[in-house]
Amino acid sequence: MRLRKQDLGDRNLIGHRVESVRKQKGMKQKELLAQLQVSGVDMNASGLSKLEGQIRFVTDVELVALADILEVSVDYLLGRDEKIILLDCFYYIISYH
Repeated sequence: MRLRKQDLGDRNLIGHRVESVRKQKGMKQKELLAQLQVSGVDMNASGLSKLEGQIRFVTDVELVALADILEVSVDYLLGRDEKIILLDCFYYIISYH
């Protein structure tokens, strides 16, 4: 696993959570990109890397697609809800603010 070379940016709120959930699910960036494209979101590897590094803005369409693909809520990705439910691997984290 490669370590991030740059500090996280401030262009979006969801990047670190997208990366974290993606890795928890054992999904590679290429796999996520393929699923995004099937969902109608055109993003390249550089764009996803920048999104995860929080140095790129995210659109509302991308936000919804990422939440659907990663099987988490939009609120979770935005940091408004700490509840993760990944049904396919029965992994639960429940902690409310």
